[in-house]
Parts: sequence; C-alpha cells; structure tokens
Amino acid sequence: MTLTPNKPETAPITEVQQEFNWRNCWYPVTFTQDLPKNLPYGFTLYDEPIVLFRDSKGKLVCLKDLCPHRAAKLSDGQIIDGKIECLYHGWQFGSEGECLHIPQLPEDAKIPANSCVQSYRVVECQGTIWMWAGDPESADEKKIPTIPDLDKPGFVSSEKVTELPFDQSYFIENVLDPAHIHFSHDGSQGKRENAQPLEMKVLETSIEGFKGRFRETKKPNVSWKNLDFIAPNLVLLTFTIEDRGWSFGLALYSTPLGLGRCRVFTRSYRNFFTWKLKLTPRWFVHMGQNRILEEDMALVIGQKEQIERSQQSLQQLYLPLKTSDLFIIEYRKWLDKFGFSLPYYQGYSTSKVPKNKADSPSQLTTRLDRHTKICSSCNEAYKVTNRVKQISIGVAIALFALATLADESKIKIVAVSISLLAIAIAIVTQIIKTKFEQSYTRH
Repeated sequence: MTLTPNKPETAPITEVQQEFNWRNCWYPVTFTQDLPKNLPYGFTLYDEPIVLFRDSKGKLVCLKDLCPHRAAKLSDGQIIDGKIECLYHGWQFGSEGECLHIPQLPEDAKIPANSCVQSYRVVECQGTIWMWAGDPESADEKKIPTIPDLDKPGFVSSEKVTELPFDQSYFIENVLDPAHIHFSHDGSQGKRENAQPLEMKVLETSIEGFKGRFRETKKPNVSWKNLDFIAPNLVLLTFTIEDRGWSFGLALYSTPLGLGRCRVFTRSYRNFFTWKLKLTPRWFVHMGQNRILEEDMALVIGQKEQIERSQQSLQQLYLPLKTSDLFIIEYRKWLDKFGFSLPYYQGYSTSKVPKNKADSPSQLTTRLDRHTKICSSCNEAYKVTNRVKQISIGVAIALFALATLADESKIKIVAVSISLLAIAIAIVTQIIKTKFEQSYTRH
C-alpha cells in the first residue's frame, strides 16, 4: 500500500471527490484452520449472503448463498462429491456456480442456462481465506493486506475470530483509540494511574487509509508505536524494542457482515517469548482475548445507540482532544471523504445509516454464539469439556450407588473417594464450560 502525504485543511472545497470502491478489495472470511471440513460455510458481506466450501480437489469455492430455484440458502445444504447441494430440492452446483444436476428434470432435458449461481474469487494467503467482492477478473492478489513479518523466521502468531453486535466502523474507531486502554481495560491491559496525554501524529493519508504513530508523554524518550488504518478493514499496531531486537504486531481485520454486525479477525505476532505461545493451547489464549473485546463491547453498543438516537453528526456530539482522539477523527473524516459509496457508514460530519434501522437496539449475544461456535479450537475444547463433565457425573452416580450396595467397608471408602473426585472434576469442567459460553461482565 502506498500512502500520499496528508493534504492541508485549507484544500479548496472544489476538490474532486474520490470514491472508495468497497467491492474491489479483499475481505477476510475465516482463518483456514477454522473452516469446517466437508461442510458449507455461510456468511454475509453487507447483508449479502455468501457460501464457502471446498470441491473434490480441495479447491476453495465461493458462491452467492442463494439457490436460483426457490431462493433457499445453499449453506443449509451439504457437499456431495465436491458439489454443493441445496437441501430443499437437491439442485447441485459446481465450483464456478454452474448448475450440474436437477433431480426433477427428465434425463434428456437440458439444464436451464439461467440456473447458475454467482461466483466470487477466493484465495488462501497467510493462513486466512480471502474473497474478492467485485469483478473476479480485476482481483489482484497483491492487494491483499498481508503482514510481511509473518513470513520472516523467528516470528510466531496467534489468531482468533469473533463476531460483534455493532457496525464495523465502531469497531475500527475503538481500536484506533489507544487512550481508552487504561480505563476500559483497567486490570487486564491497562492501569488507571497510567492514563496520560498522548503525542499523536498522522503521517500520511490517502484513499487507501492513513499511517499514524503515538507515544506516551509522562516519561522522556518513550518509543513511538505505529498505528495504521489500511482501508477498508485493517488496523495495524506495531512497535519494536530496538535494544533487544524485539518486534510486536497486532493486526485487527474486520468484515462488515451487515448493519449492526461485524466479524473481527485478530492476529498478534512477535519474535520474542515464542516458546510460551507455542506451548499454550489456542483455546486457552482465546479466553483472555475474549475478555478484552468484551470489556469494550457494552460500552461501544451504548455509544452506538446514543449516537443513532440523537440523529446528530459526530461533529456535533464529540468533543475530541488532539492528545487522545486524533486517529478516530481522522478515520471518521476518511469515511466522509472516501466512503460515501459504502452501503452504510457513520462519518464525522456525514452519515448513511438507514433511518428504519437506526433506532433498533443491538443485541448482546453470548460468547458461545460470538466466538466458540465459529472457532475450531474453542468449539472442540467446549465439546470435550462437556463430555468430560457428563462422564464425571455418571461415574459419580454409579460409584455412590456401588458404595451404598457394597458390604465391605474398603469398597465403600474407595467408591466414595473416587465419586468425590469425579464430582470435583465435574465442578471444574462446569466452570471451564461456562468460560466458553458466557461473556465477561463488570461487577
């Protein structure tokens, strides 16, 4: 990505507006390891239904999630010999969206030419599956917002996918705001007593996003941290500790599923203490990461509802500070300047939010729905935990019955002891199970 210097605020108002084409760019769909095997994977992009699966050769296929016969969702169907079959009437479609089989047609009849399904370009890159929403012929894999450090030796990474009950722009604003960390994440990532003014600079800006950097001001000679927005879906935080040769990065991708919903793909990477990340189970890492997002979730939902209820612009509502809010204002102004073709957006002085949906309340979903069900690691750990709990309860009941019926005191003691151990295991697994199901809430 190439960014050009930011234009001065005195630029003439007759300047020709550039339109960001939201279709002609790459969107993350899922991490490769989280794609279910031999099952269709349904999702949406700006409320457009899309389905992803692999054909018989393992090639990724991405189609519109709509059967042309009776408008059923193809993602509710199944994969048969690499073809996706509609569950309603059994129509089957191939890797280019072509209809290959209609059970209700006579054998000598031709399949209608208009029975095909729209297909999308899809690729795998750096362990992530990406789709191109626009013209497949114009898809350029060089435009995928990759992370160069991930391909360097010595770096390890951790990936996580989560769905959030608010628009993508509110998520991007939230992660472009380093000042909130010491309050919203007090006790997890930050400390209240460390709150302070920040030195913030926007270095470059263009239709492709902007580059920024910031640092704390209480101590002298504090290192800069880079915080960039790469349109339309990446916020990248990077910094280095030069005297030790340590590098850290946090890539925060997001996909606008629809109005009031977005899917977030977090990828943290570093070249230090790599052994710790390698030895820690992915599902265990996610438990801590889930709390971080959930500490902000209720706050952002409340913010969104207040903004939409007011029917005012952010320029009228916000009281921004240059020492904390520079990047979020830059982002909202970027939407004003370049994002006017997006299906919906909330800029700084302009907005395109459907009035009939502006007042609809956001629903707080459980961690089970937002993360566990769509994460292969956590979903499997959740199932194992549930099975262990059920087995432990069964063992406890059986051994208590044995202790009641046994005549010998030694058998009674052993049975009761093991039964108590099984109960303890059931209690522990229930606690872990709850971690996969319930969101973090402040007390």
